[in-house]
Amino acid sequence: MGRVSPLATFKDLCVDAVDPARMGRFWAGALDLEYAERGDGLVQLTGRTRHHTVWVNPVPEPVTVKQRVHLDLHVASVDDVLALGATPYVVDRFRWQVLRDPEGGELCVFERDRLPDDRLYEIGVDSADPERMATWWADVLGARVVSDADDEGPWWTVEDIDGAPFEGLVFVAVPEAKTVKNRIHWDVDTPSVDALVAAGASVVRRPDADISWTILADPEGNEFCAFTD
Repeated sequence: MGRVSPLATFKDLCVDAVDPARMGRFWAGALDLEYAERGDGLVQLTGRTRHHTVWVNPVPEPVTVKQRVHLDLHVASVDDVLALGATPYVVDRFRWQVLRDPEGGELCVFERDRLPDDRLYEIGVDSADPERMATWWADVLGARVVSDADDEGPWWTVEDIDGAPFEGLVFVAVPEAKTVKNRIHWDVDTPSVDALVAAGASVVRRPDADISWTILADPEGNEFCAFTD
């Protein structure tokens, strides 16, 4: 599909954690980013562009179900990620390995003979209708959709996302419905929250005394934050 004018642009990533310091150090090592603690309880990871930023946010709830959004990483060795605090989850089932982060969230690691500069490979998203959701996000971000399939089934990837320090958003079909707030989400910059809502997003929380951004959800309920500044 061809590119269209975007309603929003990729801003950065956010990860929820019961222990932001522990999880921040893990993701800083896994993604090769700089670690910094803030006075407000947040941990900020930074890289060579502002789009590499990852915010690790404190939350009270632990991981209870399979993550609907997870990160895929380029790694030199699975052992390097295990040494950072990950644990094995699914081994020798795919051409990649599935691990759990220190708080139990899933991540996929792909061993490479030569590591690229950006260690984040893709963002995986479980979906009831992956083709529809990939098309929706491609329209929002002015990107394009590529479909493919292997022995594990078909998937749809949103590629050529302006500014994104990864190759794409990969939407795959799963039978289970979304039941809890996603622990990983991306933020966007937008000239118009109303345009996102008109396109099919729903408002979860508007700016108030505590936040200056709008929390939205895509048509399948995946939360994301929209910034207008």
